[in-house]
Amino acid sequence: MLEFDDIQYILLTRAPAITGRYEFLSFRNAAGGRAWLAAVLETVHSVEQARASVQKDNRWVSVAFTWNGLRALGMDEASLATFPEEFKQGMVARAEMLGDTGANHPQNWVGGLAGPELHALVILFARDTQERQRCEAEHKRLVARCAGVEVLSSLDLEATPPFEYAHDHFGYRDRLSQPVIEGAGEEPTPGSGGPLKPGEFILGYPDEEGVIANSPQPEILARNGSYMAYRCLQEHVGAFRDFLREHGKTPEEQELMAAKLMGRWRSGAPLVLTPDKDDPALGADPQRNNDFNYKQMDPHGYAVPLGSHIRRMNPRDTAANMKRRRMIRRGGTYGPPLPEEAPEDGIERGIAAFIICASLIRQFEFAQNVWVNDRNFHELGNERDPVCGNQDGTLEYKIPKRPIRKKITGLPAFTSVRGGAYFFLPGLKALRYLASLGDTR
Repeated sequence: MLEFDDIQYILLTRAPAITGRYEFLSFRNAAGGRAWLAAVLETVHSVEQARASVQKDNRWVSVAFTWNGLRALGMDEASLATFPEEFKQGMVARAEMLGDTGANHPQNWVGGLAGPELHALVILFARDTQERQRCEAEHKRLVARCAGVEVLSSLDLEATPPFEYAHDHFGYRDRLSQPVIEGAGEEPTPGSGGPLKPGEFILGYPDEEGVIANSPQPEILARNGSYMAYRCLQEHVGAFRDFLREHGKTPEEQELMAAKLMGRWRSGAPLVLTPDKDDPALGADPQRNNDFNYKQMDPHGYAVPLGSHIRRMNPRDTAANMKRRRMIRRGGTYGPPLPEEAPEDGIERGIAAFIICASLIRQFEFAQNVWVNDRNFHELGNERDPVCGNQDGTLEYKIPKRPIRKKITGLPAFTSVRGGAYFFLPGLKALRYLASLGDTR
């Protein structure tokens, strides 16, 4: 039985927000850090609280820590040693394996995210901009009261219009394929696979192999928490549109090229089900827009190219051990939308997301190393994910077609990594424990 009163809401619930803010913090003083946490704790929703009050709430808050941040709060070395090695090392140390090289190297990241001073993250989602600004001012006053606590950087999120459904700056419908957790109270949509064991995402519960994985100690840290990989991806919208125009003479050909890169039309309609023309009604229908496979319906990639984004990030029935690879994604877009006919304006915009899983190495790092950046994924030879892979101008993208496939050489980078980090997302009881570390009572 999942303990909804102890799990931070972000793990199992999505807030009805159109804006938000991430603040990245550093603790120069352990007591000040704990005082900050004790105060912020009053605003952190559990799953139970969020579900009960979602209609009247205007803000939703989550808190997470880096390994260095747990040390900065005063956690002892014995407890720190019980965390997984990849979390202890942090994302920067694992950059090469993750494909964060060249333009994506951590030396090019912004906001202090590549340094050891990054200790904590507070995630705010708000119903409107006025509430976000009110919360920002409230948090600024709190930080000023806590000795040695400082905000390294922040990032404001804004949903991109039109607001009827979530989508990125490229125009692709988002939030289409999320795993469902057994006992969480949701039913999977057709084609999404059955509910997965809680231990795939939440510490302290059995996973798909019936095992409760080794978790951090003391025991209060070992239940109802999770790990998050933060990724801030700048989206080069002007370059993306230029590419579509280069490879499509008409608007229809350009839309098809956009669909071939993703594996879905920008409406969300999957190419497997509608390979020749868009079907927005299908894209908007959760009972139909995931109801497909690859092995029987598109084994050679004539509809969805073998190297397309959705085929890499969720190979479905063409990969082994899929139940151990799924991840929960949360986040949103940042920066203003680029008007449709406008040239690139130099203003940064993109998507800032959290990938939530019980094992960073088995889930997130595997996906980055094998699915996103392995050039020979599906024996493709010289490709990476066309949307979020590390593109250096030397790679290809192949679109199967009869009688002759289309091969694009020198694929440009449509995204750049602007920041990232590994965080521990504790349960509510664990947050209270961390806030009390210095107590001598």
